[in-house]
Amino acid sequence: MADSNKSEQATPRQRQKARERGQVTRSRELSSALSMCAIAGAMYLLCRGFVPQWASFFRTTLDLANSDSIEPNGPLLFWTAIQALRWVVPILGAGLAMSLVAGFAQGGFVFAPEALSFKFERLSPPDRLRQLASLSAVSTILKSLLPFSAIAWVGIASIRAHWTYIVTSTSVDARGFIRLIGGILLELFWKSGLILLVWSGVDYMLLWLKSEGDLKMSRQDIKDELRQTEGNPESKARVRRILRQSRRRQMLKAAETATVVITNPTHYAVALRYEANMKAPVVVAKGLDNLAAKIKEIAWRLDIPLMENRPLAQALYKTVEVGDPIPSALYHAVAEILVLIYKAQAEVRTREAQWRASHTVRNVTRPQ
Repeated sequence: MADSNKSEQATPRQRQKARERGQVTRSRELSSALSMCAIAGAMYLLCRGFVPQWASFFRTTLDLANSDSIEPNGPLLFWTAIQALRWVVPILGAGLAMSLVAGFAQGGFVFAPEALSFKFERLSPPDRLRQLASLSAVSTILKSLLPFSAIAWVGIASIRAHWTYIVTSTSVDARGFIRLIGGILLELFWKSGLILLVWSGVDYMLLWLKSEGDLKMSRQDIKDELRQTEGNPESKARVRRILRQSRRRQMLKAAETATVVITNPTHYAVALRYEANMKAPVVVAKGLDNLAAKIKEIAWRLDIPLMENRPLAQALYKTVEVGDPIPSALYHAVAEILVLIYKAQAEVRTREAQWRASHTVRNVTRPQ
């Protein structure tokens, strides 16, 4: 019975470990039913030329028996063996091939050395007796009796339906009798095969549900597996947090070298740096909400120009990573902002130069 705490689906690693132990969902009933259908199909195809082949064989056998003596290495036994193999090999081959295909389709090729390892309890008679008397063994026997009962009922119904023909078959010739028996057997074969196919499908579904229930894991099992495969999640989260904080400090430090900061104005902030030897402006920092406020605070403290352009700020934030140049599609929009900044800075420098010049002239012309 599955543990109530195991409510999570099995991880790929758990499924792989179960596969290594040989725990693969396979229904023997399904393989047997498909093999039986394959054998029935092979027999049907072979029986289409049944009468001419066997008539020719018996005719040849009688001729050889009249002309030659029966010896171990003689032609009579040789052709008898060939005729038997012509019928036995295709039937057995069809059953074997379908059994292999059905087994491979259910779980693929599985080599589980752990399942082949020696276990003493397998040889212990008391353990075997307890297994035979267990509830699972009884349920397996009862489960096998269900399709057997259905097939027996189909056989009895078929005999009742053809009872009149069976009673009067003494008055028909050999071909008519063979045709009657062949028809009854064919009906029994396809009806029994259909019953076995339906039952094997149900059996496979029940086995699959049981296997999925056995493979389920609890949340603690998943945490333990992650700890074994990838390390302690808490330690990894702490390392990621430290790395994120380090990258954030480096980005804020790089924001001090920005040429301009483009804002949303409240949610986004993207710091760009451009120099004459660069092919395109580079994003040195970007942030959202609180980080955007810190970038703007740095810009105010260091007198870095702040330009409000909502579409451009969102486009730069979503499409360009820190340290990458801007894409060519945004050249024109960024160039307009840089031109405005350079013009404003040139005007400020001109006014400062004029103010210093006028201040110097006044100091020179002032009477001593």
